Amino acid sequence: MTQCPGATPQPIPPAVQEAYGPADLGSMPMFAGGFINFGYWQGIDLDGPLTEGDRISSQLAMYRHVLGALAPTEGLCALEVGCGLGAGGAMALEEYGFARVTGMDIHPQQLERARRANSGLLSRRPGRLHFAQGAAEDMPFGDGEFDRLLSVEAAQHFRDLDAFARETARVLRPGGRAAVTSFFVPDADPSRAGRLAELLDTFASGLDVAHTVPLLTGSLERAGLTGVRVTSIGASVWPGWDRWLSGTWKPDTWPRNFLRAYREGILDYFTVTVERPTG
Repeated sequence: MTQCPGATPQPIPPAVQEAYGPADLGSMPMFAGGFINFGYWQGIDLDGPLTEGDRISSQLAMYRHVLGALAPTEGLCALEVGCGLGAGGAMALEEYGFARVTGMDIHPQQLERARRANSGLLSRRPGRLHFAQGAAEDMPFGDGEFDRLLSVEAAQHFRDLDAFARETARVLRPGGRAAVTSFFVPDADPSRAGRLAELLDTFASGLDVAHTVPLLTGSLERAGLTGVRVTSIGASVWPGWDRWLSGTWKPDTWPRNFLRAYREGILDYFTVTVERPTG
């Protein structure tokens, strides 16, 4: 794998270092099955008791939603930016027929966990699944190395969306496609960041950044990517996530405030797709 000339290791923000290092966010009961996303709950009955199986299904469904937006995928090479424990990349390889999937994460401890968790698949399918350390803003890959790029619930941690967009355009081949899904501020109102910090500890601590959808789409367009499409999927995320949390967290505790922020119109969950032009 060719490293981008001049790529240098990027510093890990302290809150990200803690959450995905010693704190091991992925081991918490709110995240199950090796995934770290809020879930795509469409089709799951939220009126009855939710099981761990429902929770895992919601996280698998999030990846299927994103990968469906990248179709066709058969025989192609994909990069996941912010791969976490690697469960999504492994599922993508097994279900979507990619020739190769590379999971990239900034945190070395996450990559160690990902390699351990996927050791069986790495042995069964040598050369098909890779893990690499790198930052969204400075990817250690050659130009045009990937046909598809996905990022699932990681962009809220990125510090520089312009740099991420430039790197996305660079590592995609002409005609390649990317899909980013995460939670963003839906408009450019500057007051949103302060309110989110009041409601949600992750924004107050700096783990999450109050990026706006206009900022993300503008960054992608400035990088030369085209066909930008933005889809709100909050109605399929926030009620289910809150319903799952209600089994262990009381109302008005900070993680339950994600649904409150959504209802106030200051935060939503989006899928954004783009293409690298062929010309």
